[in-house]
Amino acid sequence: MPDISATQAQTMLNTMAVMQEEHNLLVHAQWREQGFEFYRAMWVECAEMLDHFGWKWWKQQSPDIDQVKLELVDIWHFALSELMRDGDIPGDVAEQLAAVAADQTTDADAFRLAIETLAGSCLQTRSFDIQAFTAAMATLPMDYAELYALYIGKNMLNRFRQNNGYKSGEYKKLWQGREDNEHLIELLAELSDDPEQLPQRLYAGLEARYATA
Repeated sequence: MPDISATQAQTMLNTMAVMQEEHNLLVHAQWREQGFEFYRAMWVECAEMLDHFGWKWWKQQSPDIDQVKLELVDIWHFALSELMRDGDIPGDVAEQLAAVAADQTTDADAFRLAIETLAGSCLQTRSFDIQAFTAAMATLPMDYAELYALYIGKNMLNRFRQNNGYKSGEYKKLWQGREDNEHLIELLAELSDDPEQLPQRLYAGLEARYATA
């Protein structure tokens, strides 16, 4: 795909920041003052990602790349929240994300090591490491455009969850025997022809499927 300009990269980051702010306010009106352990959420997501990717040498496993990518996007939600809570997002974040290339095939060992490095950094520093994150993106591979598109999708799913009782425990994560993340991937593929209307159409699609859960 064409290179992303610096202006486009920053616009994408700004859009995600606005959406993240809206979601965080749904979770807690004073989310910036609560001291949420975003680093802990990130390293736990790393473990979940390895489970989707496969790491057990004693059994046959096939990577579920769609779910792996969504786990990486989940980490970005928490990372973005931490960056926003700590003040202005550093000016080079958009540039670092845009610099990630996706012109390679997945190296399984390199990806596992990259995820472990990211998790280790979260545990050691109790904060987000943008360099470890972009290294994980590169070894998957996932470029900034894909991160952005999947972020929009997962943000809308997170919003849908909150609006349907996720915090109170009423929300049903399994729909027709499958996790909501799986339905999200299918809807994203169906609606990819209209990126401008994606948030609204995606939310409507989630509502329709959830109604038959």
